[in-house]
Amino acid sequence: MAKESAGQQRTGLLYGIGAYGMWGLVPLFWPLLKPADAIEILAHRMVWSLALVVVVLLVMRRWAWIGELVRQPRRLGLIAVAAVVITVNWGVYIWSVNSGHVVEASLGYFINPLVTIAMGVLILKERLRRAQWIAVGIGAAAVVVLTVGYGRPPWISLTLAFSFATYGLVKKKVNLGGLESLAAETAVQFLPALAYLLWLGGQGHSTFGSGGPGHAALLAATGVVTAIPLICFGGAAIRVPLSTLGLLQYLAPVFQFLLGIVYFHEAMPPERWAGFALVWLALTILTWDALRTARTARKALASAIASVPGTPGAHGLVPPAQREPRTPEAQGS
Repeated sequence: MAKESAGQQRTGLLYGIGAYGMWGLVPLFWPLLKPADAIEILAHRMVWSLALVVVVLLVMRRWAWIGELVRQPRRLGLIAVAAVVITVNWGVYIWSVNSGHVVEASLGYFINPLVTIAMGVLILKERLRRAQWIAVGIGAAAVVVLTVGYGRPPWISLTLAFSFATYGLVKKKVNLGGLESLAAETAVQFLPALAYLLWLGGQGHSTFGSGGPGHAALLAATGVVTAIPLICFGGAAIRVPLSTLGLLQYLAPVFQFLLGIVYFHEAMPPERWAGFALVWLALTILTWDALRTARTARKALASAIASVPGTPGAHGLVPPAQREPRTPEAQGS
């Protein structure tokens, strides 16, 4: 049983690395779609994502959730809000990558956990621990430093961070699986996206038909680029602890940041390094606090279980001298 559990965790870890690795390397893909502009790419992403997800759901025979969802207007409304918010996120991200702002886009996903915590306080009235307050404060200072460095607020980063944090908040309230959620959201996006593509074709400005079969195939592949990492993420989420998943999420912005500097050769003057360093410091504090809190909670739970009469390991259940030694195999069962 222990070996099976360890195997599941290793598989989940590989899924997680795959998901965040693909999200981290996706800046290499969007420039391949030029001369299509960001809005055309976005529309294709919506249309082809729904097509692919429908095929996957057909193969998996996962349709029961649709009947339940359509009978709940509030959840449908939240799905619509999620679709709008993720449309903003996708559009800004595609535009930023193809406009030479990969580093600033990566910053958005670095500060996203800090924005999520701040929204938890402002919207959900959550209480923060001292370390979380310190991290949020350092994050705010980083935004000020970066504003000075860029000569303007880092609006790309802030838009990506706030839109994705809002998306996460809405999805939490919808409580729908990743694949099902993507299907519902792209269903909302589909008709406006298809209408835009048809209009673009009618105006003679569509690159889908004029760019050749290779370009058309790449535009269609936006559905694969969207859905495959999400499927891998779903495989990781059910196999690895949330704390591990939380650490893996930093892979994506790290890869994006490195691509921006090493591959796209974006400038990083000292003031930007200072701003990023502050963000990384805030994330280090946040991660340390999360790991410490999780460890304390596990110890408290183990202690509570051990103190319950009739539970293996509870005080007084079996005198120590009479307990049989357990083999390593038994200890893991």
